[in-house]
Amino acid sequence: MSRSLVIKATAGLDAPERCSQAFTVAAIAVAAGAEVSLWLTGESAWFALPGRAAEFSLPEAAPLPDLLAGILAAGRVTVCSQCAARRSFGPDDVIAGIRIAGAAVFVDEALTDGAQALVY
Repeated sequence: MSRSLVIKATAGLDAPERCSQAFTVAAIAVAAGAEVSLWLTGESAWFALPGRAAEFSLPEAAPLPDLLAGILAAGRVTVCSQCAARRSFGPDDVIAGIRIAGAAVFVDEALTDGAQALVY
């Protein structure tokens, strides 16, 4: 059975430590060989847009653009469809490799046999 982890990041610049934890856990899990799906919801949805991760800074934390690149290289990143709509962006606006999907897809991933889900 493959190991899979679904992580929902709800924080962005408004709660930098929670945000950094979500991205760090996702990147470490990818590096460990887990199947990772990182969901960007709420304020973290902004990091799906080009250049936005570079605006994030937290002392003693890995750079968010590096974490995001690592996750995209071997995992999946999804932006909540409602969160994207509330922020007035769509599929043509996000970084290549990031998709926009709704809650039904999140629930399907979280309920997959053997999956673990975390919310930050």
